[in-house]
Amino acid sequence: MESANASAGLSDALKLFKRDQPVGWPLVALLLLMPFYVVIGWEFVPGQVQNTPATPLDAMFALSPQWSVVYGSLFLAALLPAFVLHDALLFRRTILAYLVVWVSAIAFFLAYPTLCPRPLRLEGDGYFVWLLRVIYGSDHRYNCFPSLHVAQCFIAALACRIVNRRLGDVLLVWAALVALSTVFTKQHYVADAVAGTVLAFVACAIMFRDLRSASIAPVLRQLAPALAATAFAVYASFVLFLWMIYKSA
Repeated sequence: MESANASAGLSDALKLFKRDQPVGWPLVALLLLMPFYVVIGWEFVPGQVQNTPATPLDAMFALSPQWSVVYGSLFLAALLPAFVLHDALLFRRTILAYLVVWVSAIAFFLAYPTLCPRPLRLEGDGYFVWLLRVIYGSDHRYNCFPSLHVAQCFIAALACRIVNRRLGDVLLVWAALVALSTVFTKQHYVADAVAGTVLAFVACAIMFRDLRSASIAPVLRQLAPALAATAFAVYASFVLFLWMIYKSA
């Protein structure tokens, strides 16, 4: 009986991914906006006066390369909606929430250019130090306030919470850990993480104001934890792949 239920659950999940997923203007607009993050950081902001919104709290968080694994999981902010959100209206509103934080953040990046607190040279060795060097090498040192990484993780968690409350609560803890990781890896200041969190909650309060879990199909609520676990498994596989690269280097 359990085997039959598992097979049925897997079959239902596969059907979700086979359905046509309409591409609306919010998703197109978001994808067109994303390159501006790179353009601003690599071309526009360098050379301007750089702000450093440090507070006494930042001194309490020593650089900890071990947090690089948690920091890297911020890419789940893109995977989780793709895996978990199969309600058309909720997916559209989630993309709109992302769009709100992206437009807001880019306005801040232009008006208040910032320089992240990471060191120019990362001392030490080992996998976590190597992974943090990879992170540093793949991202520029600008566009800190507010933290887009943190904002996107909280939006993903809050959107998934509409589908499945318990899953959403777990994902809110994950988003909070990502926020901490941005400070421990010195990719952001505390103020950046707080501002990103506030921005996400404001965007979600606007976009999700009339959405309720009761409007989500029962099968979607039931499958949500397994779908989210699959997204985390994809990220774990990626971390393992990077570890294999590190060991072979």
